[in-house]
Amino acid sequence: MLYTVVDIETTGNGYKGSKITEISIFVFDGKKVIDEFTSLVNPEQNIPAFITNLTGITNAMVRNAPKFYEIAKKVAEITEGTIFVAHNVNFDYNIIQEEFKNLGFDFKRKKLCTVRLTRKIMPGLSSYSLGNICTHENIPIVGRHRAKGDAEATTELFRRLIERDDNFTINSFLNPKSRQATLPPLLDKKVVDNLPETFGVYYFKNIEKEVIYVGKANNIKQRVISHFYDKKKKEQTMCMETADISFTKTGSELLALLHESAEIKHRYPKFNRAQRRASEAIGLFSYEDQKGIIHLAYNRLKLAPNPIMKYYTVTECRNHLEALCKEFELCPKYCHLQTNVASCFHYQLKECKGVCCDKETVEDYNKRVKEAIKSVGIGAENLVIKETGRTENEVGFALILDGIYQGFGYVDMHKSEELENPEDYQFFVEPKKDNRDIQRIIAAYLKKQNTDNNEATL
Repeated sequence: MLYTVVDIETTGNGYKGSKITEISIFVFDGKKVIDEFTSLVNPEQNIPAFITNLTGITNAMVRNAPKFYEIAKKVAEITEGTIFVAHNVNFDYNIIQEEFKNLGFDFKRKKLCTVRLTRKIMPGLSSYSLGNICTHENIPIVGRHRAKGDAEATTELFRRLIERDDNFTINSFLNPKSRQATLPPLLDKKVVDNLPETFGVYYFKNIEKEVIYVGKANNIKQRVISHFYDKKKKEQTMCMETADISFTKTGSELLALLHESAEIKHRYPKFNRAQRRASEAIGLFSYEDQKGIIHLAYNRLKLAPNPIMKYYTVTECRNHLEALCKEFELCPKYCHLQTNVASCFHYQLKECKGVCCDKETVEDYNKRVKEAIKSVGIGAENLVIKETGRTENEVGFALILDGIYQGFGYVDMHKSEELENPEDYQFFVEPKKDNRDIQRIIAAYLKKQNTDNNEATL
């Protein structure tokens, strides 16, 4: 079996924007090096100063170096039929694969990661960076952060790993059915093995124990593993940084969704996008004018009395208002979507019934406005949404008082039978902030429950 031990230096702009500045490939038969290819590469873009400070590779050094397309054939030929080996293999492999993709060539090789191998064969090290391992093993690196120096050191490390591989770890890593081959290089397999297969929230953490991603799952283990198979660049980058995973069981999907949303807003993980917004800025409210017509309007929260719903942006609010207008045939003029008009344009399109031009009674119009208001959010009632707990003897719940989400919690099943009113659950709730995302989650849940109940009675 032949291996090609690879190391590259890049311009350091992430997977998509990163271009190779130097590449070194050692063909290794498990005992000795039988071939080598090393070359500087013209990245056809500027090398940032901080990268030059790290690697010593300057723009002047690569100006007359071959461009990747000029060495691509050599790289493809020398790695063909071999196992692609690197320290943090996905980094080198993905960037080289991207370079080939830009040339219209599909580069595919079996991969082997020396970080994962070292973790398995040499457990207990304080760090599994190439520098730290080589210091521990007294492996000299001639030219740290240069492709040839690092590739040569990785080759020697790989040789020693092969010698110590009494449990055939390398063979299990190369087995395509083995999940070890797909796990992030910094992550211990035991962490994944210990994940539960139940509802909950999970946390991806980097080497500094910082939470970089929060997710919810109906099956925590299954959902976590799905990240490792995802081919999106964001997912690959996130998994490359993941060194640990923790979790919290919730007992149900709803409570997992609520807990996930709260944790994202509390921690602001770098790889969560959708719910990272800090707070709402716009409020939707209603008022009655001198004619008795109920208006729907919006303004900044400080100026919106008793908002029906909160939004992060004016655009989000207007989009929701437009949807309400369409669903309940409301007048855009009295929803403040069309201003300075005697009658709304929608009446001409037969999408408004004409309250703005005295073609519909105020009473009939207001009835639909009240229906629209009732449909927004979770209403103004006191409500306990009971869910499955984390154990058989436990009840999980979400608490809403006066239409405001209070949080969620858990109570002993027998104790829950003694709680008669929603207010009684306040003593068992874990307080959480109410916001637009929470309202959306609960409203969608209640709507689904009503739909399911209606279908069940048909």
